[in-house]
Amino acid sequence: MRHRKGFNHLGRTSSHRKAMLSNMANSLLLHKRIITTLAKAKELRKFVEPLITRAKEDSTHNRREVFSDLKSKQVVTELFRDIIVKIGDRPGGYTRILKTGNRMGDNAEMCMIELVDYNENMLSTPKADTTKKRRARKPKATAETPSKVKEAKKEVVSAEVPAETPADETAE
Repeated sequence: MRHRKGFNHLGRTSSHRKAMLSNMANSLLLHKRIITTLAKAKELRKFVEPLITRAKEDSTHNRREVFSDLKSKQVVTELFRDIIVKIGDRPGGYTRILKTGNRMGDNAEMCMIELVDYNENMLSTPKADTTKKRRARKPKATAETPSKVKEAKKEVVSAEVPAETPADETAE
């Protein structure tokens, strides 16, 4: 039974899982966006966000702690130098998961995980369509309008039916 187990094992041993998450975190921090399955992305988010929080304070101890998880000097330098400048003022929520549909082969739910402040398309707001367009509803009829409508219909009907014409009299 898996009562109160706090994370998804992803069908791997602990050493394989740690290596996979480290590699995925390296790819995410280098490329700012990766495509993976939804289950892996959710676990990757739990792995990466504490590292980014730790990188807010640049100290030798924090660099060593982050390096012990990432195992790449290049990525640690990128994180402490470039990434933290852009997303350091954020109180949390450094990643975004966008679902992209299901994979063809095994129907696994796929998604894109990205660093929040690096998606230029979502940061820019459309300037042309800033006004909202909505359709107006018809005003509700008051108590007087139905009687006016009936009177107008009677007038239209009486105007359409002509009085007896001489042609009708001759036909009889």
